[in-house]
Amino acid sequence: VQLQASGGGLVQAGGSLRVSCAASASTFSNYDMGWFRQAPGKEREFVSAISWNGIATYYADSVKGRFTISRDNAKNTAYLQMNSLKSEDTANYYCAARFKQFEVISSKRGWIRWGQGTQVTVSS
Repeated sequence: VQLQASGGGLVQAGGSLRVSCAASASTFSNYDMGWFRQAPGKEREFVSAISWNGIATYYADSVKGRFTISRDNAKNTAYLQMNSLKSEDTANYYCAARFKQFEVISSKRGWIRWGQGTQVTVSS
């Protein structure tokens, strides 16, 4: 499966943004989907994940209560709705895919396909 992330941009602190990850394959429902982010000079952070059937989700403590992950298997697309954005959310956001049931949803392991990243910049 190939992944294409989109939807990044410039937003003011406190604002909202939704990033999307479109998958090329009709086997999209065979994959858990995740979002990672990396800011300049910082390590990549595992932000959120959703199971192949949408039942299980994971959020990093830094985004819990502000971000919501979802997916539409009919459209082969995963989403990350980001609300109450903060300057520290500024980063390049990457989507990733992992074969379903390979790991527990909160695991950082097993991500085998990656999108190209979409930049999110939050101005304070």
